Amino acid sequence: MRYIVFDVETPNRYNNRMSAIGISVIEDGRITDEFFSLVDPEQPFDWFNTKLTGISAESVSGAPTFPALWERIEPLMSSGVLVAHNAGFDIGVLRHCLQAYDIAWQPSVKGLCTVVMGRNLLPGISHKLNDMCEFYHIDLNHHRADSDSHACAEILLRYLESGAAPEKFIRTYTML
Repeated sequence: MRYIVFDVETPNRYNNRMSAIGISVIEDGRITDEFFSLVDPEQPFDWFNTKLTGISAESVSGAPTFPALWERIEPLMSSGVLVAHNAGFDIGVLRHCLQAYDIAWQPSVKGLCTVVMGRNLLPGISHKLNDMCEFYHIDLNHHRADSDSHACAEILLRYLESGAAPEKFIRTYTML
């Protein structure tokens, strides 16, 4: 199975646009490809989001808008099961971006949430991304989309190595 592990950062409290995306591809039990881009959200930045992510309006000056970026990443995003740590959030931001720019894609996607999977496999511990990275000794530069997607991919690999059956955790997310 091919997994497209991704993480997005958002510019403001509305969580309907992205200011960065990180993607890590898992095939044959290893990370085979990675991608990162800042994104011009064409929306204002809240101070909280800028403080959290380090991304500001100045940072994204000259970065592609979502439609330009989507042309580049759509083949990748369409090539496997989408995975995120708190998938409802990241897939939701992706859905909002597609809707905001009136971009037709798939009506639904298969997705896997490593938080849900982890809570089932390792009950009784915190499943925040930074806590899971500490648990598994994974390097993390938190709230940086490339680091977060890579860390999420490493966590999924740990689950797979332990014999977990990801099929039990795959669900369908509506994209319309």
